[in-house]
Amino acid sequence: MTLSNLLRPLGLSMALLLATSANSAHHEDSPKFTVTPVADNLLMLQGKGGNLALLTGGQGLVLIDNDYQDMSTALEATLASYGGAEQLTYIINTHWHGDHTGGNLALGQYASIVAHDNVRERLLSAQEVKLFKMKSDPYPEIAVPSITYKKAMALHINDEEVELVHFAGGHTDGDSVVFFKSVNVVHTGDHFFNGFFPFVDVDSGGNVLVMAENVKSLLAMIDDDTKIIPGHGPLANKADLMAFQQMLEGTAAEVKVMKDKGFNLEKAQKQGLTDKWQSWTDGFLTTDVWISIVYSSL
Repeated sequence: MTLSNLLRPLGLSMALLLATSANSAHHEDSPKFTVTPVADNLLMLQGKGGNLALLTGGQGLVLIDNDYQDMSTALEATLASYGGAEQLTYIINTHWHGDHTGGNLALGQYASIVAHDNVRERLLSAQEVKLFKMKSDPYPEIAVPSITYKKAMALHINDEEVELVHFAGGHTDGDSVVFFKSVNVVHTGDHFFNGFFPFVDVDSGGNVLVMAENVKSLLAMIDDDTKIIPGHGPLANKADLMAFQQMLEGTAAEVKVMKDKGFNLEKAQKQGLTDKWQSWTDGFLTTDVWISIVYSSL
């Protein structure tokens, strides 16, 4: 089975998920960002990679993630409507993947980059995701986080408390979930793919079972009025996140039954999942790939 058969389009190419140098070969005509207001001074930006958040105000801009490297021109054009890239004060990386950090290379000159300790370590060294046979080169110092934390930290800017909390071992080993406390908004990074099977980077310390527990913890930290910016997919609410958590637990339970019966991966993929999870294949991962990720997490 080829990689192209395993992956489905989602406005991004999973084959480029971690690549930065290869991004220049993946062109679109006049790429743009869609801007969705979330709160008075908080926006969700959607381009080709992971979802971004932008906090605006007189103390400068705060950008959560920044898409692929080759989206930087389009991103700077979007930022021009809010004072320009020169007004960036902080860039927060929710994790190390190139569809969330590629813009560091162009925008790191303007702002302090903030992330978990493990993101800095990974961006400073070559990385590999064996599932997709993909490698990435180290980032230069200007494009890696200069402010890092271990468990949690807060930024106080533009009358907002921006809290970063480390949710370890879910999507990767360096995931931050970002809370905008005053306006009751959370950016989950890739701990949440709204409506479809997520990529869980087992090679970078991710695990489906841990992600399910992390999402359960996150659900206890929000309420029915919380607006959720997922790592991928449309703006969401608590009910959407609950459905995602139930999918994680439910599919993991089905794969565990097969593995406990002695099924190897190929046999588990042949049997597949029950039909109740069929709608979750509408993103970019097929059921076979999702089963392989779950299987390796058990």
